[in-house]
Amino acid sequence: MAVRQDTIWERFLSPVVRLLIDEDGLRRYADSIDWEKEGDRFRRDDVIIPLYYNSQNFHGITGGYLTYNAAVTYDPITQYVLPPNETIVRQALVDAVKVKPQRILDLGCGTGSTTLMLKRAFPEAEVIGLDLSPYMLVRAEDKARNAGLDIVWRHGNAEKTGLRDATFDLVTASLLFHETPDAVSLEILRESFRLLVTGGQVVILDGNQKTLRQLEWLNDVFEEPYIREYAAGSVDANMGAAGFQAVRSQDVWWINQVTSGVKSIATENVRHYTPTSIDNNDLEGLGSPAFGIIA
Repeated sequence: MAVRQDTIWERFLSPVVRLLIDEDGLRRYADSIDWEKEGDRFRRDDVIIPLYYNSQNFHGITGGYLTYNAAVTYDPITQYVLPPNETIVRQALVDAVKVKPQRILDLGCGTGSTTLMLKRAFPEAEVIGLDLSPYMLVRAEDKARNAGLDIVWRHGNAEKTGLRDATFDLVTASLLFHETPDAVSLEILRESFRLLVTGGQVVILDGNQKTLRQLEWLNDVFEEPYIREYAAGSVDANMGAAGFQAVRSQDVWWINQVTSGVKSIATENVRHYTPTSIDNNDLEGLGSPAFGIIA
């Protein structure tokens, strides 16, 4: 799908944002990193990049997220397009967490903004950020290092992570679903259900579907190829279809929403978490966490 030219973003918003960001500073940062070499540290041969991801431009960036330009510019732009404030919006996801997580998986973590907030909120938890773009992971690792936070960054597809069943008690995703076809979002939720222990929680932060349906012009602003499909869908319904219960959505400043679901507690065997050192290249062998809920 070709990206339309002369959009609202190109004509009005992009020039405004460019006045607010330090382009020279971004250029210096970009030039200071060997992106291919650093990206190779994360790149996994067993990760297949899906067509819906590598055939589209996102946010008007040619090549989408599979370029270092996306990793460099994502944060400076995002801080101005999440009203009233990016931190407040992302904090809504953290505030929606009701479990006591020992292991957290943040799907489609991007540059790690929400992942870092989760680690700060739950410092004793093992936190893993997973993304399809090695370049995003390079940026995320740099941010975590500067913040002094110990987070594992993993190259992977949220639809099929390759991680073992019941190995997390919290799975999250921020601003991911509006960038995937609806069928893919459903598969991500099914994968989240598989990865969670009984009693585990999934929390999804994204655009407010009701608002996007009411304000059609918003769908034209940021050059998102799947945003109309996202707006027409229902995260709540997809969570129910994936098996989650106690599904609830709440508005976040009208423009965004947070949706939460729980993998119901059952009486079948629940494996207990055994502390293990984390290897970024081999997370599959880690055990299942216990987090205060005993079956």
